[in-house]
Amino acid sequence: VQLQASGGGLVQPGGSLRLSCAASGNIFSINAMGWYRQAPGKHRELAAAITSSGSTSYADSVKGRFTISRDNAKNTVYLQMNTLKSEDTAVYYCTADGVLLWGWSTTADYWGQGTQVTVSS
Repeated sequence: VQLQASGGGLVQPGGSLRLSCAASGNIFSINAMGWYRQAPGKHRELAAAITSSGSTSYADSVKGRFTISRDNAKNTVYLQMNTLKSEDTAVYYCTADGVLLWGWSTTADYWGQGTQVTVSS
């Protein structure tokens, strides 16, 4: 299973970016997908997550500004980030939890390679 993230870049404060992450492989189902982020010198934190049924959760620091969504048919998760602040600058990692492959009876978790988001004027 591979997770390919895209959409990062440089944006001015107050701007928007949309991250995408597509999971590929012999996937039967994915329980939850999410986005973690790690700023320089800080611990990695969960920014947002979404279950296969559409239930979402957000870090307090991004509530009201970020929206997570997913396309189950495409095994893809999105993160719409609005009103970006300098403190949102980080490497963003997508995750896929509880991935069940065709022909397997156990699940596994996977991480993407990360995409850089820089908010600066």
